Amino acid sequence: MGAQAREESAPLRRAPVQRRSAERLDRIVDACAALLDEVGYDDLTTRAVAQRAGVPIGSLYRFFRDKRALVTALGERNMEQYSDRLATRLPRTGRDWNAVVDLVVDEYVTMRRGVAGFATMDFGSSEALSLRLAALLTEHLGAPVGPDFQRALRIAVEACDAVLRYAFRDDPAGDALVIAETKELARAYLVRFSLEHRPGAFTK
Repeated sequence: MGAQAREESAPLRRAPVQRRSAERLDRIVDACAALLDEVGYDDLTTRAVAQRAGVPIGSLYRFFRDKRALVTALGERNMEQYSDRLATRLPRTGRDWNAVVDLVVDEYVTMRRGVAGFATMDFGSSEALSLRLAALLTEHLGAPVGPDFQRALRIAVEACDAVLRYAFRDDPAGDALVIAETKELARAYLVRFSLEHRPGAFTK
């Protein structure tokens, strides 16, 4: 990947150095999240975000090329928050595979219900989410992720994402029965990688 392509793929044009700049960046991303809930992505404008954040439009463009980069940054922030929540709670699950799966789904549902803009831009891509989950599970279980598990995890993420979107389609809080079925789906599909059922399956 060339330098220009890497620059275009990064959401931030420049990282904040001073505390004041970091706070301004946070306000801009917060404003973006709130407006996504109000008007959706298609009607979102950088000017409206700048106005909501209380910053000059030029300040926004010092950080972001366009609204796509801004929304991508929101997705990355959501990913970091989600990862932090999982990392804090995973030790409580031990090696109980069902508890691990439940936690992964429950933390998503919690953010879907309470984090502004999450309904429109959760993490940006299922591939990024599956890679982050693999890294967290590697650390938690003390075993490297093998290619079979990585592929299965990606498929589980894709499937659960579709079912959870269905759960929230007509219910802002999410249909509890559909959420429960999402956990059943993930448990049943990934059970062959449970260390309790097949030691070593996780790394194959």
